[in-house]
Amino acid sequence: MNDVSGLRALMARHHAAGVVRWIGLRPARRAEVVSVDRATIRARGLDGDRHPSPGKRAVTLIQAEHVPVIAALCGRDVVPALLRRNLVVSGLNLAACKGRDVAVGTAVLHLTGPCAPCSRMEEALGPGGYNAVRHHGGWCACVLAEGVVAIGDAVRPL
Repeated sequence: MNDVSGLRALMARHHAAGVVRWIGLRPARRAEVVSVDRATIRARGLDGDRHPSPGKRAVTLIQAEHVPVIAALCGRDVVPALLRRNLVVSGLNLAACKGRDVAVGTAVLHLTGPCAPCSRMEEALGPGGYNAVRHHGGWCACVLAEGVVAIGDAVRPL
């Protein structure tokens, strides 16, 4: 086995599937995020979310394990709604899935790249909020197959 194929095998291996811990919808620009137990994922994003068309940022995901890191970096309690992402996932390193397809509930997403923070993080988290979220802000995804996602559903790389 050469180094490239060995590395490819290591990068494809995960300890276990992840789990959806939280689902949030942003019904309009600057509107409060609504927490739901279940959502339908369409080509343009989650039903009830504000995204009007399909694209590489149709769904946003964040690593549950990064939420306490963000809290520590901005010196305050942080709840998922403040971060304005659609899905909070635990137990699976989303960074290791960049550029890959993942099954989320009955949907299939393709992780397109990092989800950079916006200036709203300063409003939501206070001074330094933008920098607290940098490199911890999650991932953007496009929708390859529509489906339903619910809290407790598995998230697994394909």
